[in-house]
Amino acid sequence: MKTHFKKTLSPLLLTALLPLPTLAGGPDDPLLFKFMADRLELRDGGEGSLQSWEVDAWAGKDINKLWVKASGERADGTALASEVDVLYSRAVTPFWDLQLGLRHQSRPRPSQDWVGFGFKGEAPYGIETDVSLFINEDSLAELRVDLEYEYMITRRWVLLPSLEASLFSDDDAARGIGSGLSSMELGLRLGWEMRREFMPYLGLNLEQSFGNTADQLEAAGEDNSDTQWVAGISFWF
Repeated sequence: MKTHFKKTLSPLLLTALLPLPTLAGGPDDPLLFKFMADRLELRDGGEGSLQSWEVDAWAGKDINKLWVKASGERADGTALASEVDVLYSRAVTPFWDLQLGLRHQSRPRPSQDWVGFGFKGEAPYGIETDVSLFINEDSLAELRVDLEYEYMITRRWVLLPSLEASLFSDDDAARGIGSGLSSMELGLRLGWEMRREFMPYLGLNLEQSFGNTADQLEAAGEDNSDTQWVAGISFWF
């Protein structure tokens, strides 16, 4: 399997390492760092209350960066979902980065490791886009699409619609995952920017499972959809 991973990544790494003279920052390209807590929130819905987080950090220069992403959910002191991505990120256009690296998913059990790549940037109309394709040690592939739009109602009030969808290449009965479109999450959050770097918010989140994933949840006596009220904060430095 390691050989398979290497064959998959080799052409991607070659593409990422091609020179980009038009984007180069030159001798005045400093080493920078940024930390972003995009979502630290409490959710309350039909399945009960839980805590959710999405945190990113990167260090590097204008073209090349090391990027770390962490996300997860916890309820009653127990982690329901938890994953960390460690990625090499390279700017391929002024608005898009190609990202290659590893993902460790410790929850749900059993834990698993993934390798793959993705694109992160700003699509037309200012839609923040994060698309990734990862393959685990069992050759299961996940395509994940994450979209968010920031609409400034006033200078401080911000409306944030979002969509996240996951598609899998095959069933994974051990983790309750079905092939095809497995799940989708729609969110709408209203935030107030106390400062540009700090924003509390309230919102609504809808989670829906599909296909074989929904069938497995129903067979286990669980709901395949959930509507949640959310309250949280977002900040960066």
